[in-house]
Amino acid sequence: MNAPLDHPAPADGTRQCRAYRHYLAQRMGPMIHALMLVAVLSYLVAVGVGALMRDSPVPLWLRMAPALPLLLVTLATRRVRQPRLLSALTLLCVLLVEIGINLGNLGHPREQSWVPPGLLMPVATSVLWMGRWDFLVAMTLCALGPLPALLLGPIDQPLLVQYAVYMAIAIALAAVLRAFMARTLFEQFRLEQQLREQASIDGLTGLLHRNRFLELARSTLADLHRQRQPACMLFLDADHFKQLNDRHGHAAGDAALVALAATLRRQLRPGDLIGRIGGEEFAMLLPGNSLEQACRRAELLRQSMREIQRPDGGPLTISIGVAECSPGCGDDIEALLARADQAMRQAKDAGRDRVVCSPDDC
Repeated sequence: MNAPLDHPAPADGTRQCRAYRHYLAQRMGPMIHALMLVAVLSYLVAVGVGALMRDSPVPLWLRMAPALPLLLVTLATRRVRQPRLLSALTLLCVLLVEIGINLGNLGHPREQSWVPPGLLMPVATSVLWMGRWDFLVAMTLCALGPLPALLLGPIDQPLLVQYAVYMAIAIALAAVLRAFMARTLFEQFRLEQQLREQASIDGLTGLLHRNRFLELARSTLADLHRQRQPACMLFLDADHFKQLNDRHGHAAGDAALVALAATLRRQLRPGDLIGRIGGEEFAMLLPGNSLEQACRRAELLRQSMREIQRPDGGPLTISIGVAECSPGCGDDIEALLARADQAMRQAKDAGRDRVVCSPDDC
């Protein structure tokens, strides 16, 4: 059975897979913590009942010894949401439980030591594993864990065969449960991602909405401040757009905005952000660009827009304001956007179809 948990086939590869594993860690973390608490309590009860029901050559304190590290691992999972660390802690929990099972069976190697809890482990942990390798390692631990107690003394071949058959059934059932759990979680992840994209992306142009643009730009600008790197903001406005809508209808206006957005995307470089700020207003954050570089790019954008033809036969023109945030400047994203907006209005007042650059006034 295909397990989408391991192969979500994302559009952007590694980044999407990483996001999916973090999503799983967030969703599965509380369940893993709860199941570990159940494992600790079950282990303590099993050791206590075993001490009352039969004698053992292993001292009680030694049989209880795995409980303390097991409890510490359980407590550590309460707030851990890093996928690799969470998987490592969960595998460590399985290992500690298997050690406890062997300590409990020492001295009783022929008393059906292959029955629960040994056979319950694959099924009980089947839904916990976020990746293929986690699952394979866990199933290996579950299969080999009880063997030391079974192999003490003379080899009982029928018992080993019986153990192998039952364990194979348990692992097969665990694989089926995990596959269905994987499919459910992946479909939920994909649905949530689609809803998040719909909330973040403008339906007409495919660019970021204002709020999402500002959120991402704020985070990017904070990183640039820490790295003492420059940044520039471009504020673009389509010239005479109301006139275009009034004379030729909103369908023509929408077509012009779609063509404008496509031209912006073609000029996009790694790290750049583009958002639709208003009806015909757009913003671009250019991380790492000096004012001179940003003004050159703005001029290329302005010239590229003129290749778009309006319904009346003339070119589509835009006015662009450029604002710089130099290293060490304390501008926040709203202040930077406001300065770029002001520069754009200066371009409008100066006759439109031009670029006005505003240097950092820090």
